[in-house]
Amino acid sequence: MSELETRLVEIVRADPGLMHVLTTMRAQNLPDWRIFSGAVYQSVWNSLTGREPGYGRKDYDLGYFDPDTSWDAEDVIIQRVAAAFDAPFRAQVEVRNQARVPIWFPAHFGEPYDPISGTDEALERFVAPAFAVGVRLEADDAISIAAPFGLEDMFALTLRPNPNRAVAKDWNRVIEKALARWPELTVVAP
Repeated sequence: MSELETRLVEIVRADPGLMHVLTTMRAQNLPDWRIFSGAVYQSVWNSLTGREPGYGRKDYDLGYFDPDTSWDAEDVIIQRVAAAFDAPFRAQVEVRNQARVPIWFPAHFGEPYDPISGTDEALERFVAPAFAVGVRLEADDAISIAAPFGLEDMFALTLRPNPNRAVAKDWNRVIEKALARWPELTVVAP
């Protein structure tokens, strides 16, 4: 495990909300699941900047991968996950079948989204490398990490566009929101 991976695991384990979500989700045994994006990078940024672990967090993004792309199948999982949590987590854990993202993403974001083969592959499409980090609590209590672009940008408090995709249409809005909460961030212009 690299030094940054070790630091990430320590930060995740020190975040009671994130650990509660990870522990609860492990018990749900969803296929190819991860908690990713804001729940991870915000926890790291809060640790690095001396803020409380939950500062700025509005939700916990949970991705899983099920080849059944029907809305009914995803809704069963959404309801199952909601039933596993008490308030406030019930409303904060946002569940998405990554196999279904190509169905709704183009209409919602005005950008193409080709089919993918797993949850970790979805991370490759995120708008910034710092956002493209996912974690899962394994059966042996290890925290596994998926980070296709590495962890350097996240730990350097750096936001840059994903080099493997067009700059997101809402890039400026994303940056403004992040800077409003973490003015310590460095932004690399597209």
